Amino acid sequence: MKYGIGFLAVLCIAGAAYAQDNADPFADGADGAKVHTASGFVCPQQVGHFERDAVGERDPEAGADFCAYSALDGVYGTVTLEPLHGAYDPKAILAPDFVVQEGTGGRMIDESTRSIGAKDAPLSIYTRTYETAKLESLHYRTLFASALLGAWTVQVTIEYADPRDNDAETEFLNAAYRDAMANIAGSGQPAPH
Repeated sequence: MKYGIGFLAVLCIAGAAYAQDNADPFADGADGAKVHTASGFVCPQQVGHFERDAVGERDPEAGADFCAYSALDGVYGTVTLEPLHGAYDPKAILAPDFVVQEGTGGRMIDESTRSIGAKDAPLSIYTRTYETAKLESLHYRTLFASALLGAWTVQVTIEYADPRDNDAETEFLNAAYRDAMANIAGSGQPAPH
């Protein structure tokens, strides 16, 4: 089968564009870290007792990427980075996750705002917690959190057992948002709408 030079050129250009679209959203950083190239967020190899399991794309159409962590006692944490699309509404951003939790029997037990950082300019973090199961003295929970840093929404999801893992939940949440505040470009500025 013969192809013209024009066809081969179009095929090569399309292949190059496809390769650029599927580029790894993370670059290697110091000490085994992965750096989210678009936002500057650093996913270290370890966060306290948590070890990084994976990094990658969560939703390519929305430009959302993730870092996933776990601890030996069955606590899981995920950080999702997504560019802001329109006005910032944390409930709307997390709504698909809420639907899944509620669809599998999760019961919302808390909805609040937490603050971390400097007292004169704290970062406001929207949180919602679901109880997913109860076994003797342990309550299995999933915490969803969202904050706006620059032009990025930083979403943290933590699966843990209350009261056994409460310190680990707080440790992971605070570490993720402190890293985001330190590394995401423009995190001190309001995002464009």
